[in-house]
Amino acid sequence: MTVWDRPEPPTRPAPLDRDRIVAAAIALADEGGLDAVSLRKVAARLDAGPMRLYGYISTKQELFDLMLDAVYAEVLPEERPRDWREALRVLAVRTRQAALRHPWLADLLGGRPTLGPNALAVSEATLSALDGVTDVDTGMRAVETVSAYYIGAIRREVANLRAEHATGLSKHDWQRAHGPHVTNMLATGRYPALAKAVHDGADVDPETSFATGLDWVLDAVAAKLTHPPS
Repeated sequence: MTVWDRPEPPTRPAPLDRDRIVAAAIALADEGGLDAVSLRKVAARLDAGPMRLYGYISTKQELFDLMLDAVYAEVLPEERPRDWREALRVLAVRTRQAALRHPWLADLLGGRPTLGPNALAVSEATLSALDGVTDVDTGMRAVETVSAYYIGAIRREVANLRAEHATGLSKHDWQRAHGPHVTNMLATGRYPALAKAVHDGADVDPETSFATGLDWVLDAVAAKLTHPPS
């Protein structure tokens, strides 16, 4: 029986429910990442005894599952997407936006699918846009391809934000600090392609980089949907 199938216990002696527990856990994770989340800390934030939480949640993994599903409510499209391309774009963009609000989300993306109602609703909204456009297997591969891109891009962006927070150095501060070493290495002539990229490449902000890569992936998917496998 999953956590979504298991009924909640009575709220006595003090009001408590899974929504309050999950909200407290998300607040802790937003402040300090997943390492800051424990049933004991959540109970303390709710001014409740830790053992009371076990009536609602059996394990820390169940708590993470509930937190992830709560954030999927933020990913769910506000309106029905116009077509499959818009559906996949909305999924990618709204997932990135949610991860920027909740950086710990990057640690829970990928792997086995989550089975909460919000996550299932997101999957339904996405797959329904591909219904009738191509066969089921090709549609699934399309979703997997786009999700592989945006999950990787989100994790990279969040990792950079964490490094900035941990070191106190922005991207440009870090580049300036390491500039002399990079200049000396490029001057050896052993890295001509890298030197060209450093000297001639455009400095693109994360949002533009994400959008550009997403467009390229969607173009590749479109080519496969236009020419389905025989």
